[in-house]
Amino acid sequence: MLDIAIIGGGPAGLSAGLYAARGGANAALYEALFTGGQAVKTHRIDNYPGFADGVEGFELGMKLEQHAARFGLPVEYAGVARLSLSDDVKRIELSDGRTVETKALILAMGAKPRTLGLAREEELIGSGVSYCATCDGAFFKDRPVAVVGGGDTAVSDALYLARFASRVYVVHRRDALRAAKVLQEAAFREEKIEFVYDSVPEAFCGEIAVEGLSVKHVKTGSLRMLAVSAVFVAVGIVPETALVRGQVELDAAGAIVTDAQMRCSVPGVFAAGDIRNTPLRQVVTACADGAVAATSALDYLAQLRS
Repeated sequence: MLDIAIIGGGPAGLSAGLYAARGGANAALYEALFTGGQAVKTHRIDNYPGFADGVEGFELGMKLEQHAARFGLPVEYAGVARLSLSDDVKRIELSDGRTVETKALILAMGAKPRTLGLAREEELIGSGVSYCATCDGAFFKDRPVAVVGGGDTAVSDALYLARFASRVYVVHRRDALRAAKVLQEAAFREEKIEFVYDSVPEAFCGEIAVEGLSVKHVKTGSLRMLAVSAVFVAVGIVPETALVRGQVELDAAGAIVTDAQMRCSVPGVFAAGDIRNTPLRQVVTACADGAVAATSALDYLAQLRS
């Protein structure tokens, strides 16, 4: 039986694993796909302390995993099919059929990109619809593209895409961006970027691949066709809480409710990173969450022994 099991290999999960392993716990981390989480999809992270010149998302994810490995944290690449949290011993049913038992559990499954909810959106993923500019931007060299959103991610994506695309339209439902001022200023200086304010996507155009995006002006109702080869969606995230719905308390947005010690509504269960109700979702806050969650889990184990 494990002392601490961690589900999710993003910055929160890796930070939790580092602290748990360094604290002497018999810990293991389970990740379905790849470590690094959403961070690896970010071209450059400019606000992680200690990297004055910024750091590639993939590089930071790799360093986090290496750091945790130095303290002996085992990482298993296995998905989780089911969780049972009601008993003192928590049970994790892995997708390969194995069952893992643990005294304490840290939930760090992160979040997934929010979709636009338009017709044919899922059908066109990989054929012009993308949620990761860093992953797919280079495929659209010298072609026009659109980014939907007005926050930090959307503007960062637009700046990155301007390296490749012939034109980058940023479609935002409001009349002003929500991104950090430094990002806005950089985007305003980029001649390839055109802002389409007060507008929302209406429909994708193209039979087998994206050939355009129809957008509607929210104040006048007028339609405009953007002739683009790709649409990069950056309109927020949805916490990955399907496995724990009905077992721990969630807020109205579907995020796990925790206290300042990252404790959930079930004793012995903790949450860290984008999956929980947090006012700021950044790599640095995810790492801090992971450290707090692991420390709280170690305290919980100490209480069990006393």
